[in-house]
Amino acid sequence: MREITYLEAIRESMSQEMRTDNDVFIMGEDIGIYGGAFGLTNGMIEEFGPERVRNTPISEAAISGCAVGAAMTGMRPILEIQFSDFVMIAMDNIVNQAAKMRYMFGGKAKVPVVIRLPGGSGAGFAAQHSQSLEAWMAHVPGLKVVQPSNAYDAKGLMKAAIKDDNPVLFYEHKLLYNVKGEVPEENYEIPLGQADIKREGTDITIVATAIMVNRALEAAEELEKEGIHVEVIDPRTLVPLDTETILQSVKKTSRVLVVYEAVKRGGYGAEIASMIAESDVFDYLDAPIRRLGGVATPIPYNPELEKAAVPQVNDIVQECRKLMNK
Repeated sequence: MREITYLEAIRESMSQEMRTDNDVFIMGEDIGIYGGAFGLTNGMIEEFGPERVRNTPISEAAISGCAVGAAMTGMRPILEIQFSDFVMIAMDNIVNQAAKMRYMFGGKAKVPVVIRLPGGSGAGFAAQHSQSLEAWMAHVPGLKVVQPSNAYDAKGLMKAAIKDDNPVLFYEHKLLYNVKGEVPEENYEIPLGQADIKREGTDITIVATAIMVNRALEAAEELEKEGIHVEVIDPRTLVPLDTETILQSVKKTSRVLVVYEAVKRGGYGAEIASMIAESDVFDYLDAPIRRLGGVATPIPYNPELEKAAVPQVNDIVQECRKLMNK
């Protein structure tokens, strides 16, 4: 099968949907001829024209309001926020408007908007361009939150997000943009709320999100040499969350490590840990659930400090050894 990058997979997914549904369009700052902050929309204005690839002013508040309004009137906009950090400027439109409308109108109003959010650290963009704030969005009723970890998932999840009648926050990790993977050319969807077992194991369940899935898989390879068999679960969507797949894995392994890039304090890992602790699976645990998240500090510009601020492969290996009392 051919291999394309995570970035190309998202572009292909959007292009395929735009070819089959005239209501789908994209909007954002510099997404036309320039191709967006990371080049993800390169070439799309040539195929679809400026009416469906809409350059916007530099105003997240304005463009998020336009996207929510367009969605409520029957269109299916995909909005690019250049860096996920900037979504804070658009919070009123997303949290107070998009998330609430379907409920407040008794289901008669739909808000089928996808908001793409390049996030995460590791690219040297420093404190205001490197955050992982997905837990903020997962906290709000009415919003769906997606975090693909590879190119195949990114394409299938984007298609499901575009066809969803609710607002979807689509978090893309910047370090994954150039990572290649096998992706079919044909159409396929991955349902929102369906986790994936990226690696099977019997000793420890690691629940990891976004780029931490890749690091967890690397750590699992290292631990395998020590006779520790790690299962890696990628939820793929924080909302809805596939609790069943996680719980079944915990039943099998009896030990859990939750790994995420966001600051550990108040992060989504606490939600997963609590879900397990409050379930019937609690009695299967042979050790306390452990969380591994980012340090509670703004992301530094210095490359070494930036690396130290978020979990790396060796950190995951060390946490797993603690779980196994090694």
